[in-house]
Amino acid sequence: MGFWASSSVLERVCAVKKTERQRKIESLAVSYSAPLTPSEKKIHDLSLTALVSRCRSGELAPSDVMRVYGKRTLLAQQESNCLTDILVDEALSSALAHWGPAGDSDGDRVCNARPLLGVPISVKDSIDIRGHDTTIGLARNCNQPAATSSAIVRLLQDAGALIHAKTTVPTALFAMETESDVFGRTTNPYNRAYGVGASTGGGGAVVSWGGSKIEIGSDVAGSVRIPAHTCGLWSLKGSVGRFPSLGNHSSMPGFEAVPILVGPLASSLDDLQEFYQRVIQMEPWTYDHTCVPLQWRPINFLEEGRRLKWGVIWTDHTIPPSPACKRALSTVAEALRSDGHEVVDFSPPILEVLGVGYQLFFADAGSQIFAKLLPNERLNDALMGTLTLIRRSRFVKSLYRLWGYITGRPQPEAPEVLCSKTIVEERELVIQRDALRDQWHQQWTSQGLDFVLTVTHPFPALANGDGAKASLMSASYTFLFNLLDYAAGVLPVTNVDKELDSLPANFESSAEYQGMTPGGQLAWSTYDAEKMHGLPLSVQIVGRRLEEEKVLAAMRVVEQTLKNKGVVFKAKKDLI
Repeated sequence: MGFWASSSVLERVCAVKKTERQRKIESLAVSYSAPLTPSEKKIHDLSLTALVSRCRSGELAPSDVMRVYGKRTLLAQQESNCLTDILVDEALSSALAHWGPAGDSDGDRVCNARPLLGVPISVKDSIDIRGHDTTIGLARNCNQPAATSSAIVRLLQDAGALIHAKTTVPTALFAMETESDVFGRTTNPYNRAYGVGASTGGGGAVVSWGGSKIEIGSDVAGSVRIPAHTCGLWSLKGSVGRFPSLGNHSSMPGFEAVPILVGPLASSLDDLQEFYQRVIQMEPWTYDHTCVPLQWRPINFLEEGRRLKWGVIWTDHTIPPSPACKRALSTVAEALRSDGHEVVDFSPPILEVLGVGYQLFFADAGSQIFAKLLPNERLNDALMGTLTLIRRSRFVKSLYRLWGYITGRPQPEAPEVLCSKTIVEERELVIQRDALRDQWHQQWTSQGLDFVLTVTHPFPALANGDGAKASLMSASYTFLFNLLDYAAGVLPVTNVDKELDSLPANFESSAEYQGMTPGGQLAWSTYDAEKMHGLPLSVQIVGRRLEEEKVLAAMRVVEQTLKNKGVVFKAKKDLI
C-alpha cells in the first residue's frame, strides 16, 4: 500500500504542475499561435542594442516586443518542451511594457536609466521569481512559490527587462540531459531525437528557437556552456563574484568548494557582450553582497590589432574529443595561426584537478540529492549511475571487477577515492585544489599565454537517452574551469558533417579506441556523425579569473578570424 500511495503522490504533483503550465499556455491570446508577420520578423531580427534603442526612443513599445517574442516562446515550447512557467501576461502587465512617447513627461529620464528596456529574458527554473515556483526539477518544490525574487531578477526588472518564462532543468540539476518527472524531456531544436545538454537545457532551447533574447542560467560544471554548445549559442561563465547569484538554488546547498554561478546564453556574440556589460553597469554588488564591486573594463583586441598567444588543450585524458568536436577546435587553432596569432599546445595538470574536483563534488555520495526526492522520483541515468558506483561497498566493487575480468568486458567503475568524505578530508581536498590552481597560474604565466582554447564537450548533442553512456565525466572540459574559477566563454564554430566527421572503418580495433578506459569507450558509443549531421559544434575560450571582458574580446577575435576564413555556422534562427 505504501508503494502505491507514494507513487500516486508523485504522479499527482507532476500532473497538477503540467496541467497548470498547459492552462497558462492556453490562456494566451490566439494570436500567439500565428507565425510572425513580416513587420514582426523585423522586430525579432533586431539586436539587443537596437531593440533597447528603439524602445527608448518610443519607436517601439516594449509590449510589442513581448508579443513578438511570445509567439516564438510558444513555438519553442511546442517543439522542444522547454518551459516550466509562462509569464508573458505578467510581463505585459508591467508599467514599462506599455511605455511610449505618449507616456509621462519623465519618460526619457526613466528609460535612459533602464539599459535593458524591452529585452525579453527567460530564467532557469533554479532562480527565484517572486510568486513562482523554483522547482530545480524536483516534485517536492512544486507549489512552493518564492517569497522574494533573486538578485539577478530584481536587477533585470529594474533595468527594464521583460521576464516572460522559466525554463526546464533536469531532476536535481546535475545531468547530461534535461528531463524530469515533473516536466518531461526537453529536445534539441536542430533534431528532436537529440538532447540539449544540461542543466540550463530549457534555456538553450528557448533561445535557439528565438523565444528569448537572453537566458539566465547557472553553471557549476558547464550548465550554461554545454547547452550553448548543443543548441548553437554563445555563453559566458564568469568568475565567482562577477555576476549576481544570490537567490539561485542548487540540490546541494552550502556546497562552496565549487560554487554554482549564474550566467547568460545569447543568440549572438554582440547580444552576449552588450547584456553582460549592461548588467555590470547596473552595479550588481548593490543587489548581491557576494558580487565584487568591479566596473566594466572595455577592451578591443581587433581595434588594437594585437596578436595573441593561445594555448590549446586537446584532451582531458579522460574522454578524448570526437572527430567532429576536434575538427571544430582544429579549425579555430588553424585559423588563428594563419592570421598571425601564436598557437601552442598547453598541458597543465588536468587529471589531478579533475580528480580533486570530483571528490569534492561527490563528498557526500549524493546524500543531499537523495534527501530531496519524493518516493519513486527518478534521477537522470547519468547522475544515478555515478552515484550508484560511488555508493557501492568495496566488496561489491571487487565483485564487479572480477566479473569484468572473467567475461573480458571491464565495467566502468568509480575510483576508490570517490566516496563519502569527512569534514577534515574535504578541507584537505580544498588545500589540494588551491595548490593546483597555483600550478596552473605558474604554467600559464611561464608560457606567456593570453587565452586557452579547448572543446566544450567531447561530443555534439547526445541522442535522447544516451546521457548515462556519456556519463557526468564527459563534462570534464567545462567542470575544469569551474574548479579553477576561470572565466570561460563558448561560441559556435560549425556543424557536424557526416562526410568529414565519421569514424574510420574498424575504429574499435584502432590503438586510439583500445587505449581508452572502459568508461571512455562506452561514452564514444554515443557518437554517430551520420545521425548527428547538422548539429552545432563549438569551442571554449578561457581567460583567467575575473577576465570576463578579455574573454568576450577574445571570442570576437575568434569569430572575426573564422569569418575571414569563410567558416560558416548554420544557426537554428536562420533555418526557421
